[in-house]
Amino acid sequence: MNDRVSSPMPSAWPVPTQPTVRRTAMKAWMEGMVYLLPSLLLFGVFLFYPLARTLYLSMFSTNYQGAPIRFVGWAHFAALFQDESFWHSVKTTFFFAALTVPTTVAIAFCLALLVHEKRKGIGIFRTLFASTMGMSVAVASIIWMFMYNPAIGIMNRLLSALGFPAVSWLLDPDTALYAVAIATIWMNIGFTFLLLLAGLQNIDPSLYESARIAGLSYWRQLWTVSVPLLSPTLFFVTTVSLIQALQTFGQIDFLTKGGPVDATNVFVYAIYREAFVNYQFGFASAQAIVLFVIIAAITFLQFRFAERKVHYQ
Repeated sequence: MNDRVSSPMPSAWPVPTQPTVRRTAMKAWMEGMVYLLPSLLLFGVFLFYPLARTLYLSMFSTNYQGAPIRFVGWAHFAALFQDESFWHSVKTTFFFAALTVPTTVAIAFCLALLVHEKRKGIGIFRTLFASTMGMSVAVASIIWMFMYNPAIGIMNRLLSALGFPAVSWLLDPDTALYAVAIATIWMNIGFTFLLLLAGLQNIDPSLYESARIAGLSYWRQLWTVSVPLLSPTLFFVTTVSLIQALQTFGQIDFLTKGGPVDATNVFVYAIYREAFVNYQFGFASAQAIVLFVIIAAITFLQFRFAERKVHYQ
């Protein structure tokens, strides 16, 4: 019997060569870029170009039309950090954020807990609590402007009914920022409430059932089940609310114009006045860059440290 050396079976699939692999990878990359092109165009036109243009203008003195006329380097930034009004606007902005962000999240969380249970007629209250998100800043600001009116406003009428003297809410430097903060909290509650309610409804009901079987009270269930599982939503709404607070402009412009005596002159409104009232576009651009760096740094710190306590399912 003769031993035969069997020849290897030919491969059913040809082994791709290196140029073929490169062409395939390049084709896949180009296909991906085609899908990303609309987003890249939008980001380029409305984000990257304005940011680059702002950084460019911060290095120049400009005329009244915003055209650069003289290169000044970092002079605007040096003058900015020596400007007392700049530090006043920074302090006012952070104080405003401290007033609005925790209060908005706390109230929205309590409202979400109230309407989380499925009961008859609860949808009416859910609609009422979320209704503020359907109102623009301009309309809401006008409503609160009338409410704060010293002569005909409902706020002073309530104070008079309780035996307290009338208050010039938007005209007194001691109360103006608090008045704007109250209006801002009311404006932001609807959006925050809706997100927190969605987060609560996403929690598995069997976890609450297990907690009840284990004999945990309502408050114990809240802190051991609801809050940990809601932490991603809480982290998101806190981060977004803080960024919005640092960029507050509309209600300031409608209610106080940064006054009285710069009591409500927050960072973004200071930038607006520097650019479109004083026509110092280079100096305003430097302020905008500083604000961008502050928000980016705060957001980074939040994701770096606060996210460690977030429990993702």
